[in-house]
Amino acid sequence: MSLEDTLYPLLKLYEAAPQPVKLLAGRVYRAIPTSWRYGAAYTRFLNEAREVETWDAAAIRRYQVVALRDSLIASSKAPFYAERFAACGVDPSKFESLEQLKDYPLLTKQDLLLHREKMVNPEFSVKQRLYITTGGSSGVPVGFYLHKGVSRPKEQAYLEAQWSRRGYRIGDRLAVIRGGVTSSKARGGISYYDATRNWLILSSYHLTPERLPEYVAALNRFRPQHLHAYPSAALLLARGLAQAGLKLDFPLTSLLCGSEKLTAESQQHLEQFFGARVCHWYGHSERVVLAAQGRTSNHLQFWPTYGFVEFGEANADGHREIIGTSFHNHVMPLIRYRTGDLAIITNGEVSEVVGRDYEFLISATGRRISLTAINMHDNIFDGLLAVQFFQERVGEVECRFQPGPQWQSRREAAMRAGLLKKLGDDFILTLREVQEVEKTSAGKHKWLISALKSSI
Repeated sequence: MSLEDTLYPLLKLYEAAPQPVKLLAGRVYRAIPTSWRYGAAYTRFLNEAREVETWDAAAIRRYQVVALRDSLIASSKAPFYAERFAACGVDPSKFESLEQLKDYPLLTKQDLLLHREKMVNPEFSVKQRLYITTGGSSGVPVGFYLHKGVSRPKEQAYLEAQWSRRGYRIGDRLAVIRGGVTSSKARGGISYYDATRNWLILSSYHLTPERLPEYVAALNRFRPQHLHAYPSAALLLARGLAQAGLKLDFPLTSLLCGSEKLTAESQQHLEQFFGARVCHWYGHSERVVLAAQGRTSNHLQFWPTYGFVEFGEANADGHREIIGTSFHNHVMPLIRYRTGDLAIITNGEVSEVVGRDYEFLISATGRRISLTAINMHDNIFDGLLAVQFFQERVGEVECRFQPGPQWQSRREAAMRAGLLKKLGDDFILTLREVQEVEKTSAGKHKWLISALKSSI
């Protein structure tokens, strides 16, 4: 078991502590050896990620067959999968080739919403499970269980391995603009220091032209080696600095950009402005599959030892859905999980994952709140089938929500408080329960309906 997972339930307590207490606790925690903090699984997966790039196709295939069989057997212990596998006439113990996976049924987000508890492997105790929730990249909230001591150390190891392709070294200083709430006030502080990781956390909610000098001053004091940011936040920063004639007085080694789409043109702009390489990657909270740009290529390369990826049939635009099967999370494996994300495949490689456009809510004071930041992992949307934001006037937003069978109306107050903490005090928020949220003509969920114009 990793110390990181053991202490995870105390994260909110740590975040609410006074800064001097956090500073002391963080420094003590960071002094603990990495192998203790992340556990033995971290070292195992870090070595694996470093080595797999040298493996031949046969070695990768052997690894995937074993990992898939282990995930299928673990999943078959859960009532949900046992019933579905029996109906399809498949036997995980006889899984011997990658081609057999197509005989197993696909899994949807709706399955996850309605049958989550029946998808848990009963051979693992409650203490071995780590419950995680996310708003979902499309506004469909999902909750799931990770394997304590395995899932999160594995994610950290693979992230660090792929960042290293663009110059990252373990222990480097990072400045982070990825939805961290530094203040719920429109005029509040824009940063704080995370001593547990030696990171400077910068607000992605206060990135306005008026406050850019504060960002520059904070960055110049901290002098990070890497900027870890949502692509939309990195672009706002770059364009704001250019328009204001401001600049950083130190060089960056790289920009680490995930969780949103990043076009080739935007990546080129960031690299030219900051004079540093960008590492862009694709992943998701469910930790099923992970892909990142290569050492020399900007095409996304899926890690073959992280999870197994398949691609659905091409739609009218030639885009293919990413379908993944998780490795190593035997508490709650996700088998042939339809992510809802679409890939553009060029000459056999993923050139881009098609994502929604950068979407923002506009506050009364002109702040732009990224919906990616609103979608950060917490439990405010847990139990809902869908969430949708509607805005037609600056500073006013309506959150429409569709309850699921597990939703409890008494949680509405907590959802309001959680949203206002992120939105800030220059928003008027209305909550409205709906039978169904508005969808596109193709039946897809719309995360934001806005009558306002916002661009980066």
